[in-house]
Amino acid sequence: MIPVGEALETSGGAQLIADGLSQIAASTSLGMMLAILMAATMLLSNVVNNAAAAILVAPIAIDLAGAIGVSTDPFLMAVAVAASSAFLTPIGHQSCTLVMRPGGYRFGDYWRMGLPLSVLVILTAVPLILRVWPPTPL
Repeated sequence: MIPVGEALETSGGAQLIADGLSQIAASTSLGMMLAILMAATMLLSNVVNNAAAAILVAPIAIDLAGAIGVSTDPFLMAVAVAASSAFLTPIGHQSCTLVMRPGGYRFGDYWRMGLPLSVLVILTAVPLILRVWPPTPL
């Protein structure tokens, strides 16, 4: 996935996505923008490996921070936390796959428990990220 992430950056795809997100950012708060970025990263992390999700979304987060005109720290921390929060599917993380059969879980069980947990992670992480890594203007 590293070459895919690099291709996304060099082809201008990351900038294109970041420009679209920066138009949304113009009408929302920075906290809401971080929440949107985290939700998108979490969804991607449930389909591909968490490291691959971080590699794909990090260039978008960097370009988005540049388009908004703030430091990249809160955006990259949001990507890191969200990429590590794959609770919606058993294929998002190997530990979820390992406990599926012994625990008697079905695929839908991950959505029932993972969705509230994902929302809780976003609601907790966004204010903490903004407090610890405040977005300083460039």
